[in-house]
Amino acid sequence: MPAPLPAVERIELAPGLEVARVVTGLWQVADIECLSGTIDPDEGARALHAYLADGFDSFDMADHYGSAEVIAGRLRAALAERSLAAPPGARLATFTKWCPEPGPMTAEVVRRAVDLACRRLATERIDLLQFHWWLFEHPAWLDAMRELARLKEEGRVLHLGVTNTDTDHLRVLVAEGIPVVTNQVCVSLLDRRATSPMAGFCRAHGIRLLAYGTLAGGFLSERWLGRPEPGQIGDWSKMKYRRFIDAAGGWDVLQAILQACAEVAKRHGVSISNVATRWVMQQEAVGAVIVGARLGESEHRDDNRRLFGFALDETDLQRIDAALAGSRPIPGDCGDEYRRPPFLTASGDLSHHLDSLPPVYQAVPVDGRPGRLRIDSGSVWEPVCGYARAVRIGDRILVSGTTATHGSGEMIGQGDPAAQTVYILDKIAASIRSLGGSMADVVRTRIYLRDAEQWEAVSRVHGRYFGEIRPANTLVEVGRLVGDYDVEIEAEAVVA
Repeated sequence: MPAPLPAVERIELAPGLEVARVVTGLWQVADIECLSGTIDPDEGARALHAYLADGFDSFDMADHYGSAEVIAGRLRAALAERSLAAPPGARLATFTKWCPEPGPMTAEVVRRAVDLACRRLATERIDLLQFHWWLFEHPAWLDAMRELARLKEEGRVLHLGVTNTDTDHLRVLVAEGIPVVTNQVCVSLLDRRATSPMAGFCRAHGIRLLAYGTLAGGFLSERWLGRPEPGQIGDWSKMKYRRFIDAAGGWDVLQAILQACAEVAKRHGVSISNVATRWVMQQEAVGAVIVGARLGESEHRDDNRRLFGFALDETDLQRIDAALAGSRPIPGDCGDEYRRPPFLTASGDLSHHLDSLPPVYQAVPVDGRPGRLRIDSGSVWEPVCGYARAVRIGDRILVSGTTATHGSGEMIGQGDPAAQTVYILDKIAASIRSLGGSMADVVRTRIYLRDAEQWEAVSRVHGRYFGEIRPANTLVEVGRLVGDYDVEIEAEAVVA
């Protein structure tokens, strides 16, 4: 008789939110429905119930994952009505995401989105609402997060998370006191961006990582060990992670990693996929991994339960590290693949999508000055003091000294120069883009600091924005900045 499978491990992600350490991801609902039509919600609920019965009682979805929210809501209703039995010890947890297009984030807009998700999920309170924002240079993302925090206080949301958010913008949220408890990001043996510095920042601030992409679309499995490199790939997930393989060094690098995992897997009597996933689960700050499910089709619950019957020891980790040493680190920070090159997504280059988003500020002509344009950011001081946020003359764009001022006059990141710098550079990027340029066109920046001792924290943020662009730069300490700001930055760009 085979040994019983281990019980599913659990973790308290945040107060009152205990979940399975393997969360079932429902993004493939959208794929199934594109090919076969909308899933019958009762059938979908029964499929989710099978996961629930095996201890996988935590589900991740989004507003754009087809009818995933509706299916999860039907399961919740069926459990309440007792048309489906609640397995002993099961604690249904539903995570969803809100992924709006950048635009004004009023209280009404945010509340409407939360109300819709609650109706679909058949609940008065969402366990974990995760926010995704496409373009951080559009400052309304902070308005949205603040409104979500208010709805949390009202009891409409238990906890807040974000998705694909880099360390710099997590810092802004923390500096603003937004109670974020999770960040859902890609983590795998191929994509190790979240292991540093994000993991350290999250650990310091009580934020847990929810890791997806742990199997790189299935490439980190026995199926591909010793196999030749495939030609054309039609599956969107594999197209995406094929780009990660190429960025990490190519097919030979993948084979070296698979071989190392195979040796470790044999030692423990588990699968390559188990080893790849367990490696992610043992990374600092990772609270849970998200493993996708094709409802009614491909199910791997038994294999996933084997994750909880072993752990990688020092010998295992050294063998895996030796294989990883031959790979190239994926560039940038978590979430960069959606916002800047290289765009490691199924569709490849996302420039067309980002360029199609409307500019943050409206460019207007300057009376009596043909060929001159200016933009205002909405600061109360721009009309009072008679200056523009930025001006374009021919191919030159000049951006005024910019502080971390949100809306008409609110400071962002008070007391945190690095957080202020992030907000400032986003604002400068929005100004330049609104006048037809990009950050790649910047040829000069000037940084003014209240305290020269803060030069490194500020300069490192500057380096993350301009490391490939390398404009001329001046950094000085000044006797005083107006207000309580720690940093002010001005920029000049020449549009190619």
